[in-house]
Amino acid sequence: MSITSLHSGASALSALNTALDVTANNLANVNTAGFKSSRANFQDLLYIEKVQPGIENATGDRTPTGLYVGLGVKVAGTQLDFTEGSIVRTDRQYDLAIEGHGFFRVSVQDSLGNGGVAYTRDGQFTLNNERQIVLTTDTGRRLFDDITIPENAIGVRIDQNGKVTASIQGQAEPEEVGNIATAIFVNPAGLKQIGENLFAETAASGPPIVGEPGTENFGQILQGAYEASNVDPTRELIELIRTQRAFEMNSKTIQTADEALRTVANLRR
Repeated sequence: MSITSLHSGASALSALNTALDVTANNLANVNTAGFKSSRANFQDLLYIEKVQPGIENATGDRTPTGLYVGLGVKVAGTQLDFTEGSIVRTDRQYDLAIEGHGFFRVSVQDSLGNGGVAYTRDGQFTLNNERQIVLTTDTGRRLFDDITIPENAIGVRIDQNGKVTASIQGQAEPEEVGNIATAIFVNPAGLKQIGENLFAETAASGPPIVGEPGTENFGQILQGAYEASNVDPTRELIELIRTQRAFEMNSKTIQTADEALRTVANLRR
């Protein structure tokens, strides 16, 4: 009956609404440093089996096909795209970008990140009132490496391997004040998005592998630049149009099913 069509159409509208929300969030964060876009993945639901394939028919042959009616669609999940965004050169000494694989580690509450640490590709850093290197977000999360710049420093250099040195007035040689380590994951798409440009470890992502930038599989650090959002506005607008057209078609399915049910209800009159 057309009831099945109504439910299938309704499930499609619900799934497409979620896809629309994902696309809207991508476009909203087109200028968010280190942001990684997501896409909604779909999967079909259960099927009503009316005829099983391969059964013996009236002539003694095996039927080559069966008869199945699907019950709609749902969103299977959202998948992060960790394609690198473009590098924006700023020449600010605390702006950092990772060229290649890796995440900066920042300190958070234990309730947000396992072991009080979260991960980000956002490289827009600055100093707080205690001269610690922190993110420029409203919460000012500290680098997990806990690096403090001396008050009398007249310049800071961060090399591709994460070594932080400060030029001190009156000293001929720069002073090493710390090292920035980065983390990689076996499955970064399994990370949990917790807002503030941060990700948290999950069972799906696997535990973090912490190491020195610029070695083995770890990307190197570039000072004076940051990674921009990897959102492609053109692709997102195309996805927006596709979602809109699919929404219209499924709305038509519901309308047609409703008209069929109305016709059946009027047969007794």
